[in-house]
Amino acid sequence: MDSVQSIIGQIAATSGADAKVTIDMGDDGELRARLEILRLEHRDLDDAIQALGQGIQADQLQLARLKRRKLKLRDEIALVEDELVPDIIA
Repeated sequence: MDSVQSIIGQIAATSGADAKVTIDMGDDGELRARLEILRLEHRDLDDAIQALGQGIQADQLQLARLKRRKLKLRDEIALVEDELVPDIIA
């Protein structure tokens, strides 16, 4: 259980709950770096959710918060991916 709390603490420390993606970045390298960070955080949240859910006394409120954060990350990942892929009208 302590490992789950440490993962949650690390995630909270590295990203604010109200973190936003700045889409007006001109450099694809910056967008790709941001995308990698978001994907890594998404995977970490997935691990934390699984570990917390396996506990006997799973904290349902904490699980719900982590799942909501994971969904926000998925939306941010989609925004960055859309910015990286050019719109091609066929």
